[in-house]
Amino acid sequence: MVQRERLVQTFCKLVSFDSSSYGERNICDFLIETLTALGLQVQEDHAAQKIQGNAGNLYAYLPATKGMEQLPPLLFSGHMDTVEPSHGKKAIVHEDGSITSDGSTVLGADDCSALTAIVEALTVIQENHLPHRAIEVLFSVAEETYCIGASVFDFSQIQSKEAYVLDLTGAVGGAAIQAPTLLSFRIAVTGKASHAGFHPEQGIHAICVAASAARRLKNGWLDENTTRNIGTIHGGTQTNIVPASCVVTGEIRSFDHEQTMRTWEETKRVFEEEARKLGAEVAAEHTVHIHAYQTPEQHPVVQRFQRICAKHGIESQLCSTMGGSDNNPLSEHGLTGIVLATAMNNCHSCEEYSNVDELEKITAITVDLMCSEE
Repeated sequence: MVQRERLVQTFCKLVSFDSSSYGERNICDFLIETLTALGLQVQEDHAAQKIQGNAGNLYAYLPATKGMEQLPPLLFSGHMDTVEPSHGKKAIVHEDGSITSDGSTVLGADDCSALTAIVEALTVIQENHLPHRAIEVLFSVAEETYCIGASVFDFSQIQSKEAYVLDLTGAVGGAAIQAPTLLSFRIAVTGKASHAGFHPEQGIHAICVAASAARRLKNGWLDENTTRNIGTIHGGTQTNIVPASCVVTGEIRSFDHEQTMRTWEETKRVFEEEARKLGAEVAAEHTVHIHAYQTPEQHPVVQRFQRICAKHGIESQLCSTMGGSDNNPLSEHGLTGIVLATAMNNCHSCEEYSNVDELEKITAITVDLMCSEE
């Protein structure tokens, strides 16, 4: 029932929009028109004003068909933004069914493949008059910037308790059931400037403080659940001046939210200890962008997906991911979901690619999820 040619055309059309984070206006307008034509009730929220972008999150609702009203609704989600470089991107469909950009931009399969699969699934359902449960759709903005679009969405209008987020790399059949808390931090070290040639002893070397702290802190995997990375260090003004300031930024990720916070407290404490040794001061701040979740393998949202994969002869593979997605904020607001692999590979690079066969597979799975009576 999935129309291969139409599927590819929709994908190529979606990819053609410039839709970097905070600049999703054109793709948003196209999706409003498309979803409305398919009979969904569509609303754009006020996220644009809240996050200083030019488009809001899209929420759409399709009522259940007769006889399916007793089934609980399901939410299907993808995001409208793409990472850079993305301006002028174009999908090139090759003879072997692979789809790439021209190499100068990302392809945008992350997450246009999700938008394509959901739109085509809805089209198949409507044109074939397939019975289906109530369907909710959430297309977010600014997902690539720590899910900020979904973080300002009003979840009180969501009726679903279960969600499928189409936003995972790898072969179709893969599904992430666990993702981490992600915390970013900024630590400013303030020392004292002095002439490095005449009176270096009168200065307090802020970069040395930061370097000493960084040496004490392990980076990379701290345990099987947790990573820490000091990503940038900036400081100093001139080669002949003892640097009076240094700013360090980094991030911490862990499947255990409390471990994330303990790791942050350790990071801050070590910087403060090194600062005291030389008489410097430290100002530390952090932001928790997303919270960890874990969906049980026995949960219906997982079991339903696995049964449908088996029906299509697709091997399902459950996994954990150290990357975040809109499933993190969905989980925070009481929905239980998983993140589905969605015909996207080598994401966040100009080598990103998709595949027509894989697009067909995830679309067929999406159709069956929407029509499932389980």
